[in-house]
Amino acid sequence: MSSTLIKCLNLAKTVGTVTFKSLLTTPQKQLTAWSPAANGGLLKCGMHTTSPVRQERLLEFFDDPKHWSENEVKVGRAWKTDELRIKSNKELHQLWYILLKERNMLLTMEHECNDKMEIFPNPERIDKVKISMDNLETVVRERNKAYHLLETGETGERPQRAVHNAFGLRCTYKSCEHALPPFMNTKWIKSRHLGYGGRAVHKFLLQYREKLYNAKRKAKNRSRNEVMMILRRNPNFDLELLKRKYSDVDIEKLRRSDKARGHFVPKVDA
Repeated sequence: MSSTLIKCLNLAKTVGTVTFKSLLTTPQKQLTAWSPAANGGLLKCGMHTTSPVRQERLLEFFDDPKHWSENEVKVGRAWKTDELRIKSNKELHQLWYILLKERNMLLTMEHECNDKMEIFPNPERIDKVKISMDNLETVVRERNKAYHLLETGETGERPQRAVHNAFGLRCTYKSCEHALPPFMNTKWIKSRHLGYGGRAVHKFLLQYREKLYNAKRKAKNRSRNEVMMILRRNPNFDLELLKRKYSDVDIEKLRRSDKARGHFVPKVDA
């Protein structure tokens, strides 16, 4: 037996002897205070599975009873990203769980109202909570990205690249970890076949691009007609404002066309 192991055993014996002697010299009142019965609150906090379920905790899944029969509940707006950026990480963590409990409560109330065939007051509250949670997640992602760029020079986000799906459309593919390498993972190759081909796919892409071109052409013609009607009714309209609003329309060329001229007599300087 090595000398280090012998020293460890001797130290353990010494600690055990001192602890036993300190327990013998401890008063009875102090031992009673150390008993599990006196520390029932600590045991309950540490063992949530053994503690009884209270009715007050279940009522947190429901709204305030005074709002149950109301048709409208006064609520505020969603949290903005500028407001969340000035919060600390601890405050964002607390706010996330507050919004999570609020979302669970609203979804429970919506399900209960649908089950009872009653009106759910202010259903836009769910959208506001979701918008707040999305903005909060955006702020946290910004902080994580800044931290990783400062420490490692990388964003820390999952690697992604633009690929073509089975229909020939460009989409974003996010890489993820697998237990097998790509050339051995035949299941992944079959399920994530990146690429396209075939006569049907090329025909679909031709019609899809034609649809996009027609939508873009109609939007441009619509803007051109709006500018033409504005110049016809108001010949002295601010051209700079039109150029800022309709950047894809040639204002100067449209002014010289006959369609933009209204039924008015131009002023002639004598």
